[in-house]
Amino acid sequence: MKNEQILGTEPIGKLLFKYSVPAIIGMMVNALYNVVDRMFIGQIPDVGPLAITGVGVTMPIMTIILAFAMLVGVGATTNISIKLGQGNKEDAQKLIGNGITLSIVISLIISVVGIVFGENILKLFGASEATLYYAESYIYIILAGTVFNVLAFTLNNTIRGDGNPKLAAIIMVVGCLTNIVLDAVLIFVFNLGIKGAAIATVTSQIVTAVWALMYYIKGKSNLKFKKESLKLDKSLVSAIFAIGSAPFAMQMATSLVQAISNNALKLYGGDLAIGAMATISSISMIFLMPIFGLNQGSQPIIGFNYGAKQYERSNKAFKISALASIVILTTGWLMVQTMPEIIVGMFNKDPKLMDISVNGVRIYLLMLPIIGISITGSNYIQSVGKAKVAMFLSLLRQVILLIPMIVMLPKFFGLNGVWVSQPVSDFLATVITAIVLVKELRSYKVKNEEILEKKVA
Repeated sequence: MKNEQILGTEPIGKLLFKYSVPAIIGMMVNALYNVVDRMFIGQIPDVGPLAITGVGVTMPIMTIILAFAMLVGVGATTNISIKLGQGNKEDAQKLIGNGITLSIVISLIISVVGIVFGENILKLFGASEATLYYAESYIYIILAGTVFNVLAFTLNNTIRGDGNPKLAAIIMVVGCLTNIVLDAVLIFVFNLGIKGAAIATVTSQIVTAVWALMYYIKGKSNLKFKKESLKLDKSLVSAIFAIGSAPFAMQMATSLVQAISNNALKLYGGDLAIGAMATISSISMIFLMPIFGLNQGSQPIIGFNYGAKQYERSNKAFKISALASIVILTTGWLMVQTMPEIIVGMFNKDPKLMDISVNGVRIYLLMLPIIGISITGSNYIQSVGKAKVAMFLSLLRQVILLIPMIVMLPKFFGLNGVWVSQPVSDFLATVITAIVLVKELRSYKVKNEEILEKKVA
């Protein structure tokens, strides 16, 4: 396959640009589904602040859905890259069908559980009597369309792994534009309010899922889809879960943090503090999604070259992506620190909510320039198949360090203690990840030397 030759021979910088730019566009578009919803919801006359707080309460559920999407999508795509690197095209093709089946089965379970126990879950995640109505109005529609959400994410990932990153990006852009147009029409023309935002999101996800599915069904893909591959293969499912478990754990941890954070925000700042966090997390998402796009773009390059024992190339792919992440996030940090009112104002102009959000975002994103090292580092470890170490690194920022901070710091600093928990955790996680990475990268120098010695002999 031409794609295999390119991954193993083309200059790393050129490959990263080719794979990462479409992936970054895809991830930015993916983020805009939530960000645009919150922008429109925050501007709903009279109820904007409460409505955006209602959406803030649903964030842990949205993150759980994303966790399962990443479990299957990232797990399948990374394994496809590794299988292709090893020359095992048959298993690479089977992974497509297994990914589709897993997406559907898992999504249906999430939908049923979420809708049946929705009210109790939302109260557990910080909903008050004032915000419960808005949270339910939004999340029940999202839950009903979960299958399209997860399927779209999984197939967009596999299309990139299949060597067609441009198509994956185009599909996501069309889906996002559909969401934006429908948001405006359903919320403000048909006066459907927060329900309109949810309907717009699900409709756009249906568009992206169906389009991505047709790519395989019509046989346009490099890796061919066969109906037989829909039957789950125990070894392939295990491989998907083994690799996908690191990003899955990170997202589940994020959901847990969001739930704990929502309750701390409610205790120390009231409902509006949860609304502020919804805005802050959206701003954070805008800057972090390019880094996740870099990760997705570098995964097939790192995975293939590691599988082919070209360690120097896989290491170089990581180093370039880490450097790019530092540049992107430093730019974001400068924007947040110098013009927070303009950025926050895109979501809501309520004076009380604005004050809380501006103060919060400056503190919350204080360590933004350095966290790319932590994010790209854990992705590198995951991409070479070291799931346990990758999981530990992924959990550092969101569980092992962050949860104790959220529990302790507000007792001393009140609401500011909730905001400052994230940068403290970011700093410590980055230091630890850097130490692990240095050790890991040095080990490949030894392997390269051994390979060269064998060739000489």
